[in-house]
Amino acid sequence: MINVAVAGCAGRMGSAVVDAVTAADDMQVVCGIDPHAAGDAGAFPVFATVADALEAVDADVLVDFTQPSVVAGNLAAALPAGVDCVVGTTGLSNETLGQLAADAAPGTCLFYAPNFTTGAVLMMEFAKAAAPYFPEAEVMEFHHCNKKDAPSGTAVRTAQLIAEARSPRVSEAPGRETEMPGAEGARGALVEGVPVHAVRSMGYVASQEVIFGSLGQTLTIRHDSWDRTSYMPGVLLGIRSVGEREGLIVGLETFMA
Repeated sequence: MINVAVAGCAGRMGSAVVDAVTAADDMQVVCGIDPHAAGDAGAFPVFATVADALEAVDADVLVDFTQPSVVAGNLAAALPAGVDCVVGTTGLSNETLGQLAADAAPGTCLFYAPNFTTGAVLMMEFAKAAAPYFPEAEVMEFHHCNKKDAPSGTAVRTAQLIAEARSPRVSEAPGRETEMPGAEGARGALVEGVPVHAVRSMGYVASQEVIFGSLGQTLTIRHDSWDRTSYMPGVLLGIRSVGEREGLIVGLETFMA
C-alpha cells in the first residue's frame, strides 16, 4: 500500500483526492493537512502543518492541492524528509521548483503538473505540434471565480510549449501597441511572447482554448473540464509513479508515455 498524505484535504480538490485515494485498492490516506480542519475526527487524522503530520505518521507521498501562498512551505517540509510530492497547486516558478527539488533527500521525487486531466495534456501536445505551422497563437483560459492565480498554470505551460515549438519564430499578431489608452491589458498577458487571456466566472471549472491563425484559416483546440473527478486518474497515476523517479518532473505527459 502507498501511504498518502493530502494537503488541503478539506478543500474542493483535496476532498476529491481523498475520495479517489480511498477508492483505490493500492493506496490509502494516512492523514490530511489543513489548518481549518485540524483535529477533526474521521477516517484519518488531520494536522495543521506538514511538519506536524510527518512527525506523527509514515507517509510515502504528499499530494498538495492547497494555495500558491503555502505550497512552497509544504514542499520544503516534505521533500527533505524523503517524502515524494505530487503537486497540482499552481503559481510556483521554475526557479522555485528547481530549488525545492535540489533540497530534497536523495531518491525523492517532486512531480508538478499544471493540469492532471488527460484531455488537457493532449490539448497541450496538440498545440505544441501545431505551433510551427501558424504565425499567430493566443491562449484563452476560463476558470471558476475562486481560483487564486491568473493566468492558470495550464495556460502558462501551453504558452511556453508553443514558444519552444516555434522558436525562433515569434507572433505576427498586433500586440500591446494597439491597446487604447485606459484599456491597457486588452491584448492579454504576454507569456513567452504568446498572449494569454484569463476569464474568471461562476459556471466554469476549468476550460481552455488555444487559437492559431494563418493566412485564410484558424485552428482552435479546446478542452473543458466540468467536474473535478476528471483530474483524479492523473493524480492517481502520479502517486503510483513517483516512487520510481527522482528529482523534478514537470507534466503528466511524462507518465503517460
